[in-house]
Amino acid sequence: MVTQTTKPDAVRAAAALLGELTHRLATLGGVPLTVTTARAALTWSAHSVTTHVEREHDPQTGRLEPTGRVVASVNLNIAVRDFGLLDGLGAVFAQQEGFYVDGVGWHVDDDNPAWAAVRAAAIEAALQKGRDYARALGSTLTGVEHLADSGLLGGSGPGAPALRAASRVLASAGRPGEDWEPPSLDPVPQELTAIVEARFSASSVTVS
Repeated sequence: MVTQTTKPDAVRAAAALLGELTHRLATLGGVPLTVTTARAALTWSAHSVTTHVEREHDPQTGRLEPTGRVVASVNLNIAVRDFGLLDGLGAVFAQQEGFYVDGVGWHVDDDNPAWAAVRAAAIEAALQKGRDYARALGSTLTGVEHLADSGLLGGSGPGAPALRAASRVLASAGRPGEDWEPPSLDPVPQELTAIVEARFSASSVTVS
């Protein structure tokens, strides 16, 4: 976030800071986010530029009054796939003026092999529950009629919960408060969850 006397000057100053930051990211091997670089170890994408009139508290009026200056900021998303870059990324953040990390999120890709294992476990659990019901009725399962994510067979489930995006650091330019502290860049262990709905066919059941 930068403050200048005019809007054009503020926007140019914010663009200069963005260029300085992305240059530092490039020294870590980072590249702009595109369709072809989506799986790169470090990517960035600037997605919005905002400006507003700067206001400060006036002790005489008790209101926030315009200062005659303009504030400009650029929001930036940074995605990290190589956790070995996190220390260097933290150093870049510490060196960059007019910049702070707004939030950090850790996510698992859709095609991570762990998803196959957790979905298989969910299906096995559904089969076991079906066998339990059938056994209680003196019957046995004979086939699987339908199998889908939760909520897709007409149930009231929330749908298969998933953390689907790449591991990501969300960053934005701004002015933190006096008590602001940068969020931790330490990776957070992820718990994968799969919920399925299943309909089975079973051998004849006689209810006495």
